[in-house]
Amino acid sequence: MSKSVLVINCGSSSIKFALLLEEQNFRIHGLAENLGTENARIKGVTVGNEPVDIHIPFADHKKALEVGLERLANYKPDAIGHRVVHGGSLTKAELINDEIIEKIREATPLAPLHNPAHLIGIEATQRLFPDLPQVAVFDTAFHQTMPAHAYRYAVPKFLYTDFGVRRYGFHGTSHAYVSERGSELAGSFKQGGWLTAHLGNGSSTCAVWNGQSVDTSMGLTPLEGLVMGTRSGDVDPSLHSFLAANLGWDVYKIDRMLNKESGLLGLSDNLSNDMRTLIEASENGNEDATLAIEVFCYRLAKSLAALSCGLPRLDGLFFTGGIGENSAYIREKTMAYLPHFGFNLDKDANNVLKRGTEGRIDNGTGPQIWVVPTDEEGRIAKETQSVVEQEVENTTAKKSEPEATLA
Repeated sequence: MSKSVLVINCGSSSIKFALLLEEQNFRIHGLAENLGTENARIKGVTVGNEPVDIHIPFADHKKALEVGLERLANYKPDAIGHRVVHGGSLTKAELINDEIIEKIREATPLAPLHNPAHLIGIEATQRLFPDLPQVAVFDTAFHQTMPAHAYRYAVPKFLYTDFGVRRYGFHGTSHAYVSERGSELAGSFKQGGWLTAHLGNGSSTCAVWNGQSVDTSMGLTPLEGLVMGTRSGDVDPSLHSFLAANLGWDVYKIDRMLNKESGLLGLSDNLSNDMRTLIEASENGNEDATLAIEVFCYRLAKSLAALSCGLPRLDGLFFTGGIGENSAYIREKTMAYLPHFGFNLDKDANNVLKRGTEGRIDNGTGPQIWVVPTDEEGRIAKETQSVVEQEVENTTAKKSEPEATLA
């Protein structure tokens, strides 16, 4: 069993990393940001909980990993787990080899900003740790249990069969962890019907039945679904042709607007994509901020109500993510839109939970409501360990086969 796992999450200009040590039950983590620029630096916490802030001007991914991992010299990992946004049709975490790297590359058109960066991280860590097992953990894998009626779009079939146009879903490691942990807290481990709401700058919902995803709000890309920090979520598909005809925008400008200039930021007239700032502004009378919050909560409740159709029975709801874990105000406003489901929020319990604490916030009647802090790094480490252990078992079994034959 891997006693320490290095979790890597490579973005286009940043790298998040964390070393999870099982025996000591603590983590070393950091963020390399602004890579390729003069302001490239590494921030985080190292051994002994000491803060780190290292300036690494114009460093690339490989250099940033080398510098960051020097801080972990006394804690060489036993395995490495890579967060990969899009795994295409892959249904589980996989030991990285040439075949898996090619599948990640093949899925690049579905995640053009993310998968190339993940491949850079994989290549860099393979050079740095050529003898360590490395595992790809996919955001999309948890949602591969969705039935066809949940993941197919109503478009010509060849777009699905020839080009993979379908709903994939994202935030899978978070939804998997939260639904598992939440159902355990509720006394029905991986049993029953639960809704999960991962709320942050990127937000999504998921319906989970007996531990498996049966529907989710994100689709072909992370743009579909809820209102988010800068992403619009669901819009009329004809918006593209309307903007092209009336404003002369091309598809790239429209895509950039929907991903980078919309959501809470767009609704608040560019005030902020940070919910904390919007709540403060709303309390001070800013009508755009008030509307942004209202749209966010209404669309969230609407999504949860829709996803409940995928559950034979609704046992409860789990809030998670930066907003879901910390904003009692957003949780209360969202639940107010769902009275017909029998939810009964306990306002006092709700107001107490923030800053990484978990607990139940309903009054004991109706479907349960929980706040469950997510742990995507822990989930990636767990799945990495599982894959490595299975590989060791398979290798051991193969080595023993000739002996059994001779006997």
